[in-house]
Amino acid sequence: MARVVVDVMLKPEILDPQGQAVQRALPRLGFEGIADVRQGKRFELEVEGPVDDAALARIHEMAETFLANTVIEDFTVRVES
Repeated sequence: MARVVVDVMLKPEILDPQGQAVQRALPRLGFEGIADVRQGKRFELEVEGPVDDAALARIHEMAETFLANTVIEDFTVRVES
């Protein structure tokens, strides 16, 4: 079985209150030098059979219609070895 990873992140122009809260908390916890934090989602899909172009196209369609809200989020699809 192969693993395909879909990473979903807010588009750069969309405010990220969770990321901002983490960024503000880091110095209080002793972690300096972090200018910005963006929070996202990661989906790991175990795929039966080969991950060919057709399988990647279906996963891309799944990400576009179900896993990500494409109005405010971008996503990437990649095969993990």
